[in-house]
Amino acid sequence: MQDRLQVLQEVQINGLKLEQVAHEFQNDREVVLAAVSQDGCALQYASNGLRNDREVMLAAVARNGGALRYASNEQQNDREVVFIAVNQDGWALKCASNELKNDRKIVLAAVNQYGYALEDASNEL
Repeated sequence: MQDRLQVLQEVQINGLKLEQVAHEFQNDREVVLAAVSQDGCALQYASNGLRNDREVMLAAVARNGGALRYASNEQQNDREVVFIAVNQDGWALKCASNELKNDRKIVLAAVNQYGYALEDASNEL
Protein backbone atom coordinates (compact mmCIF):
# COMPACT_ATOMS: atom_id res chain seq x y z
CA MET A 1 0.00 0.00 0.00
CA GLN A 2 1.28 3.43 -0.94
CA ASP A 3 1.51 6.27 1.54
CA ARG A 4 -0.72 9.21 0.55
CA LEU A 5 1.89 11.82 1.47
CA GLN A 6 4.51 10.03 -0.63
CA VAL A 7 2.10 9.84 -3.60
CA LEU A 8 1.28 13.53 -3.23
CA GLN A 9 4.98 14.43 -3.27
CA GLU A 10 5.63 12.24 -6.31
CA VAL A 11 2.85 13.74 -8.43
CA GLN A 12 3.91 17.27 -7.46
CA ILE A 13 7.28 16.50 -9.06
CA ASN A 14 5.93 14.49 -12.00
CA GLY A 15 2.19 14.63 -12.56
CA LEU A 16 2.26 11.67 -14.95
CA LYS A 17 3.19 9.43 -12.01
CA LEU A 18 -0.56 9.44 -11.40
CA GLU A 19 -0.70 6.54 -13.87
CA GLN A 20 1.35 4.35 -11.54
CA VAL A 21 -0.46 4.94 -8.27
CA ALA A 22 -3.26 2.91 -6.72
CA HIS A 23 -6.76 3.63 -8.03
CA GLU A 24 -7.77 5.14 -4.70
CA PHE A 25 -5.31 7.99 -5.35
CA GLN A 26 -6.58 8.48 -8.91
CA ASN A 27 -9.89 9.28 -7.23
CA ASP A 28 -8.33 11.48 -4.52
CA ARG A 29 -9.15 15.07 -5.42
CA GLU A 30 -6.10 16.60 -3.73
CA VAL A 31 -3.70 14.12 -5.36
CA VAL A 32 -5.26 14.61 -8.79
CA LEU A 33 -5.23 18.40 -8.44
CA ALA A 34 -1.53 18.27 -7.57
CA ALA A 35 -0.83 16.01 -10.55
CA VAL A 36 -2.71 18.08 -13.15
CA SER A 37 -1.24 21.29 -11.76
CA GLN A 38 2.19 19.85 -12.51
CA ASP A 39 1.22 18.29 -15.88
CA GLY A 40 -2.25 18.84 -17.32
CA CYS A 41 -2.11 15.58 -19.26
CA ALA A 42 -2.10 13.67 -15.97
CA LEU A 43 -5.87 14.15 -16.24
CA GLN A 44 -5.99 11.03 -18.41
CA TYR A 45 -5.17 8.93 -15.33
CA ALA A 46 -7.76 10.53 -13.05
CA SER A 47 -11.02 8.83 -12.22
CA ASN A 48 -14.00 9.62 -14.45
CA GLY A 49 -15.60 11.55 -11.61
CA LEU A 50 -12.61 13.85 -11.27
CA ARG A 51 -12.39 14.34 -15.05
CA ASN A 52 -15.79 15.96 -14.66
CA ASP A 53 -14.68 18.12 -11.71
CA ARG A 54 -14.56 21.72 -12.90
CA GLU A 55 -11.74 22.83 -10.61
CA VAL A 56 -9.59 19.87 -11.63
CA MET A 57 -10.33 20.56 -15.28
CA LEU A 58 -9.47 24.26 -14.98
CA ALA A 59 -6.14 23.39 -13.35
CA ALA A 60 -5.37 20.85 -16.08
CA VAL A 61 -6.11 23.08 -19.08
CA ALA A 62 -4.36 26.06 -17.51
CA ARG A 63 -1.21 23.94 -17.43
CA ASN A 64 -1.77 22.20 -20.78
CA GLY A 65 -4.67 23.14 -23.04
CA GLY A 66 -4.37 19.79 -24.80
CA ALA A 67 -5.66 18.14 -21.63
CA LEU A 68 -9.12 19.05 -22.92
CA ARG A 69 -8.98 15.79 -24.92
CA TYR A 70 -9.29 13.85 -21.64
CA ALA A 71 -12.24 15.88 -20.35
CA SER A 72 -15.80 14.72 -20.02
CA ASN A 73 -18.30 15.89 -22.65
CA GLU A 74 -19.71 18.28 -20.06
CA GLN A 75 -16.32 19.93 -19.57
CA GLN A 76 -15.69 20.08 -23.33
CA ASN A 77 -18.86 22.15 -23.49
CA ASP A 78 -17.92 24.45 -20.60
CA ARG A 79 -17.15 27.84 -22.16
CA GLU A 80 -14.65 28.94 -19.51
CA VAL A 81 -12.77 25.64 -19.53
CA VAL A 82 -12.53 25.64 -23.33
CA PHE A 83 -11.55 29.31 -23.47
CA ILE A 84 -8.67 28.73 -21.06
CA ALA A 85 -7.64 25.60 -22.97
CA VAL A 86 -7.52 27.28 -26.39
CA ASN A 87 -5.68 30.28 -24.98
CA GLN A 88 -3.03 27.89 -23.69
CA ASP A 89 -3.05 25.66 -26.80
CA GLY A 90 -5.12 26.55 -29.86
CA TRP A 91 -5.08 22.91 -30.93
CA ALA A 92 -7.53 22.23 -28.07
CA LEU A 93 -10.36 23.63 -30.22
CA LYS A 94 -10.37 20.19 -31.87
CA CYS A 95 -11.71 18.76 -28.57
CA ALA A 96 -14.33 21.41 -27.88
CA SER A 97 -18.04 20.75 -28.32
CA ASN A 98 -19.60 21.62 -31.69
CA GLU A 99 -21.46 24.44 -29.99
CA LEU A 100 -18.22 26.05 -28.84
CA LYS A 101 -16.57 25.51 -32.22
CA ASN A 102 -19.18 28.01 -33.37
CA ASP A 103 -18.36 30.57 -30.66
CA ARG A 104 -16.54 33.50 -32.28
CA LYS A 105 -14.59 34.49 -29.15
CA ILE A 106 -13.33 30.95 -28.54
CA VAL A 107 -12.41 30.35 -32.16
CA LEU A 108 -10.60 33.70 -32.37
CA ALA A 109 -8.60 32.87 -29.22
CA ALA A 110 -7.70 29.46 -30.64
CA VAL A 111 -6.67 30.87 -34.02
CA ASN A 112 -4.59 33.60 -32.39
CA GLN A 113 -2.70 30.91 -30.50
CA TYR A 114 -2.54 28.35 -33.34
CA GLY A 115 -3.56 29.44 -36.83
CA TYR A 116 -4.46 25.96 -38.04
CA ALA A 117 -7.19 25.80 -35.38
CA LEU A 118 -9.42 27.48 -37.97
CA GLU A 119 -9.76 24.04 -39.57
CA ASP A 120 -11.71 22.92 -36.49
CA ALA A 121 -14.06 25.91 -36.36
CA SER A 122 -17.65 25.54 -37.49
CA ASN A 123 -18.42 26.05 -41.19
CA GLU A 124 -20.36 29.20 -40.28
CA LEU A 125 -17.21 30.80 -38.91
